[in-house]
Amino acid sequence: MNDQKTMNRWLVVFGAILIQLALGAIYAWSVFTPKLTDAEGAYRFSAGEAAWIFSAGLFFFALVMIWAGRKLATIGPQKLAMAGGLILGLGYVLAGFFGNSFIAQLLFIGIIGGSGIGLAYVVPIAVGVKWFPDRKGMLTGLAVAGFGFGATIWVKWAGSWGGGLLNNLELFGLDAIRSVFVLYGIIFAAMVLIGSLVMKDPPQGWLPKGYAPPEANSVKASGHLNFETGEMLKTPQFYMLFFTFVFSALAGLMVIYCIKLFGIDALTYSELGSLNPSNPEFKTTMTWASSVAGTAMATYAILNGLGRIIWGILSDKIGRRVSLFLMCLLQGVIMLLLYRLGATTVTFIVAAAIIGFNFGGNFALFPAATADFFGNKTVGKNYGFVFFAYGIAGIAGPQIAGVFKDAAQNAETPSAWLTPFIIAGVACIVGAFLILMTKPPKR
Repeated sequence: MNDQKTMNRWLVVFGAILIQLALGAIYAWSVFTPKLTDAEGAYRFSAGEAAWIFSAGLFFFALVMIWAGRKLATIGPQKLAMAGGLILGLGYVLAGFFGNSFIAQLLFIGIIGGSGIGLAYVVPIAVGVKWFPDRKGMLTGLAVAGFGFGATIWVKWAGSWGGGLLNNLELFGLDAIRSVFVLYGIIFAAMVLIGSLVMKDPPQGWLPKGYAPPEANSVKASGHLNFETGEMLKTPQFYMLFFTFVFSALAGLMVIYCIKLFGIDALTYSELGSLNPSNPEFKTTMTWASSVAGTAMATYAILNGLGRIIWGILSDKIGRRVSLFLMCLLQGVIMLLLYRLGATTVTFIVAAAIIGFNFGGNFALFPAATADFFGNKTVGKNYGFVFFAYGIAGIAGPQIAGVFKDAAQNAETPSAWLTPFIIAGVACIVGAFLILMTKPPKR
């Protein structure tokens, strides 16, 4: 079957990246939180409310992805991706026109937008693994890299490029935040629809030229024992993989939610020795700190995308388990140091880059590990259950940070951030040693 005529398999990678650039919308949420939580602004959300919108998006993303993975074969990858793009875009457009309250934004951005992401996200992974059985780590890294890079585009465009859409965009008489929602919703839908055109499975029995799958019982036969979902859920390896993902993702999602809020607090305090608004230099310093935090956000997002590619390629060489161990261990150490590293511009941006790089690795390594452990052909229906760990982490990470931040409202130091970072750091280290004990399942 190697010689039959098919489309160029690299078109699948191109389509996957285009889709994921749009789906990365959820990671741009932190660019909106300073304006939404401004005590003198139009919305005046609490830090916890802003976190709940983000958490709802992540939770419904993961929840709907379980259903999407199980329906992939029935509905077809093209239709599923198109539906996801339209629902994601619709959620943001509705938030633009009607999102003047916390409940409305929770519904439109969190529940509807998150559900759209969940429908489309599994498609490039499931289709791509079938086209690249010889390079699963590389493929999953490239296929989801756009998710991280997309956040950079949406953050910088909204926040600073050309003066920042949040500072000057007005559509249909809406304020800047809701105008950006409308514009982004239209763009997201269009990008996913275009990328979905090449989301087609290879013909039955097709293999890349020069590739022969290893014997089913050989040492290298990862991905060739295809477990059905019920079988997978009975293995201890599923739960070890699942909880490692929860612990690892918790740190990255916490930082995505609070990187700008923490950066403003930490850098302002470092410069002034206090977070007292009565200081005459307070507003000027906060503006500078916000700009630095925006750069850290963009750096995080860029390294998030690179981490997906580099960790994926590296894992093809040194193995998925070793890669996951190193990634979780490094992430844990940096999280434990983050409170101190946030005190200077350089160390804050470097820390954000490392956390983003490691967090991105999750999305290359866990789908590849799921394929290794439970089968290439069944990864579409099985990965949704592993990925639900991300939904749990999406609630836990931002909410832990939001609770401590709200509890310390009007504090004159940023010490409220220390405890959440310690919790996340310890969780990552636990995950590192948990995955080290995990071995591939056997029938």
